[in-house]
Amino acid sequence: MSFLNLALMAMIVALLIPLYEAWRDEDIWQTMLSLSSVSCKTAVMILLVSVLRDDWMVGVVGVIVLSVGNAGFMLLAHILKRLGDA
Repeated sequence: MSFLNLALMAMIVALLIPLYEAWRDEDIWQTMLSLSSVSCKTAVMILLVSVLRDDWMVGVVGVIVLSVGNAGFMLLAHILKRLGDA
């Protein structure tokens, strides 16, 4: 087993930590933070898989997810803030 495969397995284990936090906590802001962390970690895992497979089209998808994946969370946070102010 290569080093990159071990790194991918470690990333999957690290991905479970924020999922547990999102499942355990009732605070919406903590849940959004946890899910944003999952999004970033998943994008990095996609990039690692693209390097392992030598498939740069998958890498492009990982870059797109990494760059604009959290934009929806920022919009949702803005809406929740506005609803809380009203």
